[in-house]
Amino acid sequence: MESRNFKLDTEWNVIHYPDRPNGFGILAIGDERHFVNGASSFWTQNEGKRSMLNIWKREGYTVFYSNLYGRHWGSEKAVDLAMRLCSHIVRNEILNTSFHVVAEGMGALIALKLLAHSDYKIRSLVLINPILSLHTHLAQEKENKFFYKKLVAELETAYETDIETLLQKLNQAGNGADIFNKDTPVKIIHVLSGNRAYKQSNIIKEMSAEWEKASLPITITYVLPEKKLQLGNQIVQFLSKHEQVL
Repeated sequence: MESRNFKLDTEWNVIHYPDRPNGFGILAIGDERHFVNGASSFWTQNEGKRSMLNIWKREGYTVFYSNLYGRHWGSEKAVDLAMRLCSHIVRNEILNTSFHVVAEGMGALIALKLLAHSDYKIRSLVLINPILSLHTHLAQEKENKFFYKKLVAELETAYETDIETLLQKLNQAGNGADIFNKDTPVKIIHVLSGNRAYKQSNIIKEMSAEWEKASLPITITYVLPEKKLQLGNQIVQFLSKHEQVL
C-alpha cells in the first residue's frame, strides 16, 4: 500500500508509506495552496512537492498531512486537528513517536504552536519561507488593500471571530521572536522568489540576531528559485542528523 486517505472530523488526511521504512515520520504542513481530498492532494499534484515527497519516501520516511480546514492561518482548531492526526499515527503505525515536522508558509504558524505545546515532542523542524508572526504578516499585507481584505476574511473564517478581537489577541502575543527553544533543532529555508519572500527574509534577519544571542539551534539557508528541486535532499540531510537519539 503506497498511501492511505482517511478522515478525522470533517477533514481528509493522507499517509504515504515508503518501500523500506526507516522508522521515522514527517508531519508536513502546507501553505495557502495546500489541500487534501479523498483521492488526491497538493503533494501529489504539484511537481515540486511530488518530487520532495518521493525523495523522502525513497529515504524511508513515512509522510503524513491533513487538509486542516483549508486556509487555517494557524487557528487553534487546525492545531488541535494536527495533534489528533499525530495521535492517530502513533496509535496505528509502527513509528518513532517523536516526529520531524516540515512546514511551509502559513503552515509554520501551526508548527510553532505544536513546538510550544508541552505534550508534543518535535524531533526536528524545517520551515520553508515561514510566516513566523501573524501580527507582522497582517501589517505587511496592509500595503495591498485587495489582498488585505481577502486575508481578513480568511482570518475571520479560520478563527471564527471578528478581526478586531483577533488583532487584540495578536497584540498580546507579541511578534514571535521568542518562539523557539534550545531542545529542538530548526532549519529555516528561504526560497528567494517574489516580494513576500524578500520581506519575510528581512524579518528572519532581524530575529536571527536574537536567536544567535540565545544560542538557539537554528540554521538559515537561502535558496534561488531554480534550486528548489534540491530542497528534498537538503531536508533529508538535516533530518538524518537528528535521529541518533531514539
